[in-house]
Amino acid sequence: MSVRQRVLRTAGAALGVAGLAAAGGVVDVAIHRRAIAARPKAGDKIPLGSLRSRPITVVCSDGVPLHVEVDEPDAPGATPLTVVFAHGYCLTLDSWHFQRAGYRGLVRTVFYDQRSHGRSGRSDAKHATIDQLAEDLLCVLEQVAPEGPVVLVGHSMGGMTIAALAEQHPELFGERIVGVALISTTAGGLDVGRILMPLAPARIGGNLVVRGARGLSRGHRGVDAVRKMGRAVAEVATDRFAFGDEVPSDYVRFVDEMLGATPFEVVAQFLPSLHSLDKFDHVGVLARVPTAIMCGTRDRLTSIGHSRKLASRIEGATLLELERTGHMAQIERHDQVNAVLDQLLAAATEQAGRR
Repeated sequence: MSVRQRVLRTAGAALGVAGLAAAGGVVDVAIHRRAIAARPKAGDKIPLGSLRSRPITVVCSDGVPLHVEVDEPDAPGATPLTVVFAHGYCLTLDSWHFQRAGYRGLVRTVFYDQRSHGRSGRSDAKHATIDQLAEDLLCVLEQVAPEGPVVLVGHSMGGMTIAALAEQHPELFGERIVGVALISTTAGGLDVGRILMPLAPARIGGNLVVRGARGLSRGHRGVDAVRKMGRAVAEVATDRFAFGDEVPSDYVRFVDEMLGATPFEVVAQFLPSLHSLDKFDHVGVLARVPTAIMCGTRDRLTSIGHSRKLASRIEGATLLELERTGHMAQIERHDQVNAVLDQLLAAATEQAGRR
């Protein structure tokens, strides 16, 4: 059985949204939750988020420890590539569950929790930035993939991390880095009002959201308590704003649990950097390597226009527009996402062989 056949047979994906707001009234929430619960199970053989390997600690430049897991290939003749997955805002490495299941044993894969997320150490506010995340990614490469060709896969904030790395270290692309996948992401112009206040009037702009989040972060423990009491509403919000079509109920709960586990203080700390992100002038270096861009046509957080702009700035990049798909494209259209990754890994392997 070929790599692609095994990947498509296992299928899947999951990644990065953030603190979604309340959606609808109490009655509407109750009806919507019953509808979610009534959906058929996906039939996935591996429980979501259950894949694990021996943890490795990577210490960042400012001393923050990152939780890293590496899956080594066991298939004879495996590709020499290492594939590094960078997750999105308010998620964890578990959000790559389906990619991990698909490539496990076939390709060397690296998964890590971004600083202040999941099992990684907490950052101070000063270092809660996209530029610091790029430095963290470089540390991961240096400590767990110091040799050989690398493919980077980033979703949402993870894609922004790759864009920042392109700005800081363009020399890596075409040398160490031989392929890139950008999923549901952008390099700038993000409307953070869509992240925390997807139902708010358009006149409530990003600056107000950032200021409001900063104010609330001072009482973040109280905000977290309110968030816990409102999980029923949050689950409906996750379904509406993370997905573009009907998905199995366990997918909704899986994503919602990751979002709910992210402290509000972390949500607020990263908002200013997301709001000020401006890296479109630096992503052109990705043209040196095979680059695949994917986004859902119903992505309400990093809308399809961002991916189209990325494709226009990266010569030779491929763009897959996933119909009726929301921000969590790797879950919702995991078979299509993994098929594109198959093609990317094949092209990256060929490029690595020409070096």
